[in-house]
Amino acid sequence: MKKLKNHNHTKVALFAGAAALMALTPNTHAQSSVDALLNKLEQKGILTVDEAKELKAENQQDSAADLNKAMNSRFPTSDWITSYKLYGDFRGRIDDQTGMDGNKTFADRIRYRYRLRAGLIVSMKDNLEAGFSITSGDTAPTTGGYGGGGGQPLSNNSTLQDNGTKKNIYIDTAYGKWTALNSDGWLLSTTIGKMYNPLQFTPMVFDPDWTPEGAALQGGYTFNDQHSILVNGVAFIEDQEVGGTDKGSVRAPALFGGQAIWNANWTRRIGTSLGLGGYAIVNSTNLTTANVPYVNQGNSRSSAGGLINDYTPIIADASVTYKLDSFPLYPGAFPIKLSGEYINNVGANQNDNNNQGYWIGIMFGKSGKKHAWDISYRYEYLEADATYDQLVDDDNGAYYQNAPTGGAPGYYGGTNVKGSLIKANYSITDSLTFTFSCFLNDLINPGLNASAGESKSGAVHAMADLMWKF
Repeated sequence: MKKLKNHNHTKVALFAGAAALMALTPNTHAQSSVDALLNKLEQKGILTVDEAKELKAENQQDSAADLNKAMNSRFPTSDWITSYKLYGDFRGRIDDQTGMDGNKTFADRIRYRYRLRAGLIVSMKDNLEAGFSITSGDTAPTTGGYGGGGGQPLSNNSTLQDNGTKKNIYIDTAYGKWTALNSDGWLLSTTIGKMYNPLQFTPMVFDPDWTPEGAALQGGYTFNDQHSILVNGVAFIEDQEVGGTDKGSVRAPALFGGQAIWNANWTRRIGTSLGLGGYAIVNSTNLTTANVPYVNQGNSRSSAGGLINDYTPIIADASVTYKLDSFPLYPGAFPIKLSGEYINNVGANQNDNNNQGYWIGIMFGKSGKKHAWDISYRYEYLEADATYDQLVDDDNGAYYQNAPTGGAPGYYGGTNVKGSLIKANYSITDSLTFTFSCFLNDLINPGLNASAGESKSGAVHAMADLMWKF
């Protein structure tokens, strides 16, 4: 541990003695016990807040070193491996969908669900990294002609059902990464495989559970403590289809995208972020309801389930954050964040007036640390052809009373949706967080893709979550 000032020697001795006793216990228990002791010493005024944070950080570093040592002793590996990192989370959820406006045709639905994710990152010499993660999840829907047996592309939830049947585990990510440059403020890295989405658009564009497959290039430069720029470029494969006049020709739908983000801290209180980007889908005619999992609704489609429009949206986002020194019942500086995002699909048919979308919202506080919390409100208006509907947030939806193209009557996420999201998070501990989310939505164009006009499309989608991080 780092050497503190002389008048703190007694504190260090007290901590070191307790930590030594705890070292006799298994590593994970010892780490949590040491953190608990530090919290107690901080509460008693024996340690300052900064001293407690410093000792916790050093304890975590020591624990990581112990894990690497234990892994190497039990599972000998090549000399070029430098470290391991295990991570994951477990989430329990109550999921409720209810009709609005007295809609008697809406079948209210309550589901009890969970999500388990676990992963391993292996770091190697020469700035190389390989990793994978697995996740629980229900199978993807086979409506619309799709007959695959993979997991849901936009959800990792497993539903409690069928007399306790054994649940599915899927590969969530599997990738290799090379960071060619990470010094003097510069960053340049490339990733191939199935990965966490490097494009930082919000759920209006990409569902946070979507883990695309392909290649990504990330670069950036940190000018100083106040300003930095991040640039992302991606090439993702959406599907594999074989056909055409030439034998064996492949017409794979693919997504090419890019994004630039400028982050700035103008003062200790004020920070801003400004982003601009977009994507283009090539060979989109092959993304029919019969070829890929048909999860969401909204896009204009032919009677055969094919996309009518091209999808080349331009996306801009911005945010400004102001920090108060303190706020009642909140530990530390209190952030207030105003943000928004706008999208325009310039590839839509010129006669299509359903190619734009936006959201604007405000968030008070920020969860993630013990006893920290946040409350937020967001209003979103996402027209039918503003973006490819199979990639957006599947929790944010409305009710289709009549069967849409390639589907059955029911609640669907996707585009062609307008409404509000109210959300609250409270971190009970550093690793345990409670979340409540409530979507209040309607369809923008009730008759789109339906056999008849929708009389009532309003729906409430509420979720209560408990999530453990490890």
